[in-house]
Amino acid sequence: MRLQCLCTLVFVSVLVLTTTVLAQTTLEKVNARGKLVCGVNTGLAGFAARGSDGMWRGFDVDYCRALAAAIFNDASKVEFRPLSAQQRFTALQSGEIDVLSRNTTWTLSRDASLGLDFGPTLFYDGQGMMMPVELHWKLGSSGPRLTLGPQLTLQDLNGASVCVQAGTTTELNLADFFRRHNVTFTPVVFATPEQAVAAYNSGRCKIITSDISQLLAHKTTLTKPNDHAIMNVVMSKEPLGPVVRQDDRQWFDIIKWVAFGLIEAEEEGVASDNIQQLSTSTAPTIRHLLGSEGNLGAMLGLRNDFMVSVIRQVGNYGEIFDRNLRPLNLIRGMNALWTAGGLLYAPPFR
Repeated sequence: MRLQCLCTLVFVSVLVLTTTVLAQTTLEKVNARGKLVCGVNTGLAGFAARGSDGMWRGFDVDYCRALAAAIFNDASKVEFRPLSAQQRFTALQSGEIDVLSRNTTWTLSRDASLGLDFGPTLFYDGQGMMMPVELHWKLGSSGPRLTLGPQLTLQDLNGASVCVQAGTTTELNLADFFRRHNVTFTPVVFATPEQAVAAYNSGRCKIITSDISQLLAHKTTLTKPNDHAIMNVVMSKEPLGPVVRQDDRQWFDIIKWVAFGLIEAEEEGVASDNIQQLSTSTAPTIRHLLGSEGNLGAMLGLRNDFMVSVIRQVGNYGEIFDRNLRPLNLIRGMNALWTAGGLLYAPPFR
């Protein structure tokens, strides 16, 4: 009888402890840990790359720093966890990371089947192809006909070998694109983008395909970057943004509104170099954004002036883009504000 009571007591204690752990929100876990754990690319120039000084830099990295600034008022309180394409979803699902900020395309199947929520699109991309300039002109020597580039058509690519990373939407898009145009190709598949780039650089395949932003980044690592060209064809839509587990609505709201705040700040002209002056602005939209008026931050479980920390320490969307992606010769294009003909649009801070 005593043994039975003891077993019951242990079971109840474990159940209470488990329930308490499960009830803890992501924000509470992050605060208790004292840092944000953010999943990023293993190394992609402009988006997430570790420098010789050991510091992580890039567009996706800066979003994580913005999130840390919003939570802790300290953009440095973030641990970056480099993840491959194969590792990224498992790491998020298992709780190894708090947020995934790693050039991950938002698709219906991923949204509906992985138990994940995709946040706002922070970078609109598309899949493209890169090939040697010499081969580009050689294949298209019969005269200008289509839109792949000067003197080059899809039929000229028939039978071409294409380097591509396995287990990605890139691999699927490649097959769909060539099938749609009734052109054959030979896929040369690799586990990592680094392996694919190395194979292309050595001449193992005629073409390499990836998101256009990634091709621009990879081009800088080639032996002779100027000998290669990215064809002016977009094979797909690639909306990229932060991803979280589908189990915490508050956390989902936080990652959304930090992202929206970066966009809103640029639209309102609030930047790291003028936020001190604008902190006393009488403009209602700026006052709501900076928490001078209302309790918007408290609704998220953050300080009302959380965006002040974000902008002061990391900057607005435009500053983040210019710092990380301008060096790759990336233009804003679709990633311009809606007021400048782009797709970036933040709901009102009201």
